[in-house]
Amino acid sequence: MTETIATIRWRALDRDGEDKCRLAHLDGGYMLVGHARFRDGAGWAALDYVVRIGADWRTLSADVTGTHGGGDLALRLINEDGDWTLNGDPQPDLAGCEDVDFAFTPATNLMPLRRLPDVGRLTTRSAWLRLPGPALSSLDQSYTRERGNLVAYSAEQTGFATQLAVDATGFVTTYPGLWEADV
Repeated sequence: MTETIATIRWRALDRDGEDKCRLAHLDGGYMLVGHARFRDGAGWAALDYVVRIGADWRTLSADVTGTHGGGDLALRLINEDGDWTLNGDPQPDLAGCEDVDFAFTPATNLMPLRRLPDVGRLTTRSAWLRLPGPALSSLDQSYTRERGNLVAYSAEQTGFATQLAVDATGFVTTYPGLWEADV
């Protein structure tokens, strides 16, 4: 049985697009269910995603289905104790990843943000899914709680850094230049 904890809707700031997401409590863990619609360099995308999360806020599995760049997309990522598969194929380069990070939505920042202590820093490795491609690689990330509802975020492999605004649930409400929550 699922019980909705929170819902959020974002609008894209760098392109035409939106994303709607629901966080639900599921027996023994949580689930993110989202619907991203956007236009990028490959054209229009309509992607639905489901992320299953353990009670420890680490990713157990994730599915992405829909269309992107005129083609169908159906991906299933499974994490079994740090060993990942994509559509059944082992992904040894993702060994040790704790989360998924879908580049097309701010929703997947939720898991590390939920593990972030009230004071301090969290480093984590995520299975980073980018489109077009799909391209999948590991991404080392750092989250540092700052004053108020602000969190400093950085990604080691890309050198990207920003300051995220988050709500009490752990959802990103402002991802500067990329996403903003509709309120």
